[in-house]
Amino acid sequence: MERLTAVELVNTIRHDGNGGVTDELATLAGLARWIREREDLPSGITGAAQAIADEDLRGEVVELRRAVRALFARAVSPGPASPADAGRLLPGDQALAHLNAVAAREPIAPQLHWPASGPPGSRPLSAETDPRVRLLAALARAAIDLLSGPARERLRACTAPRCVLYFVKGHGRQEWCKPSCGNRARAARHYQRHHTPGTTPAAAPRA
Repeated sequence: MERLTAVELVNTIRHDGNGGVTDELATLAGLARWIREREDLPSGITGAAQAIADEDLRGEVVELRRAVRALFARAVSPGPASPADAGRLLPGDQALAHLNAVAAREPIAPQLHWPASGPPGSRPLSAETDPRVRLLAALARAAIDLLSGPARERLRACTAPRCVLYFVKGHGRQEWCKPSCGNRARAARHYQRHHTPGTTPAAAPRA
């Protein structure tokens, strides 16, 4: 399955296995661990995860995640949003402004790269030295790329019982984020079909 940074950011809120939700970014250790596991972040950030993970950064990542979750909910509409966000989504215009502001914090210029043999290409060059700013801007750009690209049309909130994750459909018939959610959803449907209470027959009229 393709790993998309924006999806992985919003999915740091997940089902806890006991009927509720858990937040992987609720602690500094959780934030540092999550950063270390991101292989597509700009160079130098993943290795510095422990050093840069402080409460200010954690708060900013969580606030950015909140904005991205609101925009994901907009993207999947009129389908259902993640039930983890019920009643507490940011207004769309506020979420959009926050995402764009975070992305703009890191000025990046494209640089032409042309090896002696082979075709030319481009790569971004940043003058930003603060790894915290670079991390936040990279996460914001990942969300912008997803929401402005073709993957947005395949974005869905998983509808399996208790699941609160988002996913990008890998094929046209995919309904759930992973096979275990599909098994749980099918089991729930089977239960409903075979355990729906019957109607009570009307009493016969008295003679």
